[in-house]
Amino acid sequence: MELHGKEELKGPVLHIVVVGFHHKKGCQVEYSYPPLIPDEGHDSNNLPEEWKYLPFLALPDGAHNYQEDTVFFHLPPLTGVDMKCVYGVSCYRQIEAKSLKVRLADVTRETVQKSVCVLSRVPLYGLLQAKLQLITHAYFEEKDFSQISILKELYEHMNSSLRGMALEGSQVFLGMSPRDLILHFQHKVLILFKLILLEKKVLFYVSPVNRLVGALMTVLSLFPGMIEHGLADSSYYRPKSSVSEDISLVDCVSRAEEFVSVTDITNATMELVGDEGRGEDQITSTTMKASQRTSPSPETSTPARENTHLKPPSRTSPDSSESDWETLDPSVLEEGTIDSETGGLGFGGSGGLEHPETFDPVTGTPITVQPRGLSAGPGGQGVVTQGLVSGLEEDQYGLPLAIFTKGYLCLPYMALQQHHLLSDITVRGFVAGATNILFRQQRHLSDAIVDVEEAKIQIGDPELRRLLGLTTADLRFADYLVKHVTENREDVFLDGTGWEGGDEWIRAQFGLYIHSLLSSTLQEDNEKLLADWGAPFISAWRITHNYRVWFINNHPAMADITPGHPFQGQYSAADLKLRFSHSVQNSERGKKMGAAVITTSRSVVQTGKAVGQSVGGALTSAKSAMSSWFSMLAQPATVPTPEPPLPTETKP
Repeated sequence: MELHGKEELKGPVLHIVVVGFHHKKGCQVEYSYPPLIPDEGHDSNNLPEEWKYLPFLALPDGAHNYQEDTVFFHLPPLTGVDMKCVYGVSCYRQIEAKSLKVRLADVTRETVQKSVCVLSRVPLYGLLQAKLQLITHAYFEEKDFSQISILKELYEHMNSSLRGMALEGSQVFLGMSPRDLILHFQHKVLILFKLILLEKKVLFYVSPVNRLVGALMTVLSLFPGMIEHGLADSSYYRPKSSVSEDISLVDCVSRAEEFVSVTDITNATMELVGDEGRGEDQITSTTMKASQRTSPSPETSTPARENTHLKPPSRTSPDSSESDWETLDPSVLEEGTIDSETGGLGFGGSGGLEHPETFDPVTGTPITVQPRGLSAGPGGQGVVTQGLVSGLEEDQYGLPLAIFTKGYLCLPYMALQQHHLLSDITVRGFVAGATNILFRQQRHLSDAIVDVEEAKIQIGDPELRRLLGLTTADLRFADYLVKHVTENREDVFLDGTGWEGGDEWIRAQFGLYIHSLLSSTLQEDNEKLLADWGAPFISAWRITHNYRVWFINNHPAMADITPGHPFQGQYSAADLKLRFSHSVQNSERGKKMGAAVITTSRSVVQTGKAVGQSVGGALTSAKSAMSSWFSMLAQPATVPTPEPPLPTETKP
């Protein structure tokens, strides 16, 4: 994606902001260039209503515990301004007040805490961070915070260097290391991947913030095109003071409403239930068109093929289900519909095609054929166009998926002041990060809590745990990644520079995974093929918003993708071992058993070391006695021979 027209003239960087901590007022904006509010000065503390949380995001909670930190955050677009998600990068530092050359009157504490923040139109988190860290260091080295010329130079430099830059290549993923993520989370990375596909409420938790946002954004980088184009609508929310109980959902969710509208929850649920028993003769012509374009099996209807024109709900309900959030109308695509005879996927009419085995159970090596879009450029995506339904810029495979749209938020860091968003009825779900313990304690507000420090995923709902259970093919895939990452990290000089086991290689594997998954979902009658992905998971994913948006559109390039799991194949003894290892590592009983074994082993070793010398002779004697005893038991029992009878005299 390149910046064009007015955006190119304005530049990718919107503002440079300095946020400080005032001993009476708390966190506040001290300087902004250009001014955040055009009619006010650079030193104004006032903020646009939509950005009222900016000071608390740029200067994170608990920052006083660290000398420096880095924050990634998202801000909603301003009302009446042609923009989408605003990407923020903040570098925080603190220094002793006595070291300042110019000490202002409002500096009353022993330390001074400030953050230098960049607000940008483009999601170049790592690149902005690298530039900002240098400037922040120089700004603090001046020891005179009234010297703001360096900040103006930063604004001009960033806009001149980033203007016209395409969002592709390694610069997009700078600072995001899937290798480190897999080394830390192991096979659980795949559980996180599936969790986000299901659009659940996922909360990441760890301190400091740079670890938090690094882990969260690295997970998102595994989704093809997500960082580059998939977060444009990820921050559509209203501050708490401006949210009314009677506000319409249309006013609170993404501006993609013009592409897809929202239906009443009750009607959507009835349609989903009624559609399951629908036969071929009951499907409307519009639905049949969509079915013929995207699937070889028109007999089976999925919830995405509803023929109901959708209208905004008259009210919002806190009891609304995420899966019933909305359905789509295939007729919105009638003008751009390609005839089924020329635009079909080319799979033919048989849903039970025999697919070649792509996993060799002997060698454990999959055939990792990359889709054409993955080799189109260094960024992993080829030509992108505006999605008719999603409103995002998509490639020929319909990626990135429209996950962060329609009220599903991506907030790499959440301030405590944003806590109300977790229970806001206008928020469908979220992938968010927090460092405050209050977020973690209220577990009922999240479907899953990811403890980054402990590499644990806490899921309270047993049904959700069942949906996320990894199949044998999934375990093979995860094990394949873990082995390649761990085996290729021995050389400290070449660490991370090779292809296999490297960051780009891992993203390519997840790209293959999602392409194969999407292609497999079109084979509706092939239960054996879908079982490799987990039938419950497939069923749950098919009723999510992101899958419906993808399914309702036409993606002819999917004909080049072979359906089936990349690691499908016959079961072997290695699979049993893999399954057992996975169960022990994830179940509470398995963890307790493992901890007990470790504790017992340590006790035995320590006891042996402590008393080995003092009782060595006794142990040797006992061993000899036991050996003799076993030897005696092993000898055959001796049978006593009867003595011959004594001769007796016979009388004549």
